[in-house]
Amino acid sequence: MLSSLMCGLVACDVGLAPNEPQEPEAPGASAEHLAEVAAPAQTLQPKEQLGRLLFFDKRLSEPPGQACASCHHPSTGWAGPDIHSNTAGAVHEGAVPGRFGNRKPPSSAYATPAPILHPANWAKGVFVGGNFWDGRATGEKLGSPAADQAQMPFLNPVEQNNPSEAAVVAKVCTGPYKANFLLVYGWTMCMPSQVARAYDNIARAIAAYEASPEMNAFSSKYDAYLAGRVTLTDQEMQGLRLFEGKAMCASCHLSQPGAHGQPPLFTDYTYANLGVPRNPLNPWYEQHEFNPQDWEWTDQGLGAFLQTRPEWRRYARENLGKQKVPTLRNVDKRPSPAFVKPYMHNGYFKDLKSVVHFYNTRDALPVCRTQAPQEHGVDCWPPPEVKQNVNTSQMGNLGLTAEEEDALVAFLRTLSDGYVQR
Repeated sequence: MLSSLMCGLVACDVGLAPNEPQEPEAPGASAEHLAEVAAPAQTLQPKEQLGRLLFFDKRLSEPPGQACASCHHPSTGWAGPDIHSNTAGAVHEGAVPGRFGNRKPPSSAYATPAPILHPANWAKGVFVGGNFWDGRATGEKLGSPAADQAQMPFLNPVEQNNPSEAAVVAKVCTGPYKANFLLVYGWTMCMPSQVARAYDNIARAIAAYEASPEMNAFSSKYDAYLAGRVTLTDQEMQGLRLFEGKAMCASCHLSQPGAHGQPPLFTDYTYANLGVPRNPLNPWYEQHEFNPQDWEWTDQGLGAFLQTRPEWRRYARENLGKQKVPTLRNVDKRPSPAFVKPYMHNGYFKDLKSVVHFYNTRDALPVCRTQAPQEHGVDCWPPPEVKQNVNTSQMGNLGLTAEEEDALVAFLRTLSDGYVQR
């Protein structure tokens, strides 16, 4: 498999056809250095090919072993592939064993259209755009939230743990695809004086791959339905009607093509506090070195980030607890039916049915009492992690029947890329 991978990603830049057999292996390339992935589904542009190499390269952590794809894998819709982490706190372990972050890896697909973070409504403090759950990858530095985001895990001690930008650049400039890097960005990129520019270009290449048709395939059953190539089942159609009507999902997760026929992205790139409970299984609460608050730590989301920006600080209070509205594309994509896929920013929910039921009944059920034998989602729901700014206008007591909840789940399952009409 590695032979095909290196042809598709490296050798093709020096004249080989994408599927030409017996291509020479690039120096230093080995299966242990590249996260396992199939050959490209289609031809990529040179910058996208470079970004793909970077995205799957396990060498780009300290110690080596963690690639971008370690937390954003195609088999799970470019989200977290570690079933053990998904079943518990849903945060993934970093390059250093025993270190965990504080949020579930979001999908890296369909993220590049997000605009630079900005107040869309100054009066109400409504923000749009940015990347990460809390919007801190604003896009202001490199002109792209996806590119800004790509730089941060490299230096995060609970993720890829590199000591400096120079260390990352050195790994790229001594790696198997140095020639690709220089071909795309110029022969001076590996000079010591160019570290800052090179680091920016590494992130731009990753963002280019994240914007490619390989990661944004628009190949779901719902896309085929919009193109008139397939019909949805009665249950799926019922779910679509509910999604756009009674359940009010489409108010944030836009489901219709754009004004010029652009495929729907199933997000408006805004932020919301859904009243999600704390996930006590998250190891972050016991990572005292990085979280000195321990169990007192509360995820304030966008509001906490806005507090760090003087020009936006006045909007922090009305954004406490708000997390980015994710795309619903690939929301149920998984390598096998038994694979556990977590939901929400902290992975509190472990299946789509529970998510839909929470949206439907959060405010219809009482708050669970401490030390009482109550079943969550049946007798009660735990209190929200952040009580301020909880969305009560579009969710909480939707009045859906069990049949309607199932229909919504059926529709959501039509959003997985890779649909093949039989």
